[in-house]
Amino acid sequence: MIDFLLLLFLVICAIAAVRMKDLLSAIMILGVYSLLMAVVWTRLNAVDVAFTEASVGAGITTMLLIAALSRTRRGEENGRKSPNLYHTLAAFAVVLVTGAVLIYGTIDMPNFGDPNAPANHHVAPRYIEKSYEETHVVNFVTAILASYRGYDTLGETTVIFTAGICVVLLLRRKREQ
Repeated sequence: MIDFLLLLFLVICAIAAVRMKDLLSAIMILGVYSLLMAVVWTRLNAVDVAFTEASVGAGITTMLLIAALSRTRRGEENGRKSPNLYHTLAAFAVVLVTGAVLIYGTIDMPNFGDPNAPANHHVAPRYIEKSYEETHVVNFVTAILASYRGYDTLGETTVIFTAGICVVLLLRRKREQ
């Protein structure tokens, strides 16, 4: 029941964020969406992903969006034209094709928690048995993130740091002389 309520709240937040005309309100709703996603990740026992979602998604991203908003207008202009039917249909077609490709890509995936999934027979036992021997880290989840996926984690951190620096450079105020 809690999972259904979380899904319902996520859908409501997504629709509300898209429908908002006030950008600050949309940013706040997206922050709530990220916090709800952190709860979803926690319910799926992926606390490392939940922590990242809460800190990056709800924290840093919300702050950067508010900083970007301080350099732009807060709402939509009243005299703005609505999109024509061609653009609306084209966007809808892109969404349908993307959704179909994503669904097609998940058809042969094993069920969630399936003990006969390939990852449970080949990958997980090796990490559980060999992680301490190879990394000398007691917690094998930490061993996987810090050692086996070290370059991946370093790459993600570098991308986030570079994006943050770019946003700061774009949003800095010019000195008046």
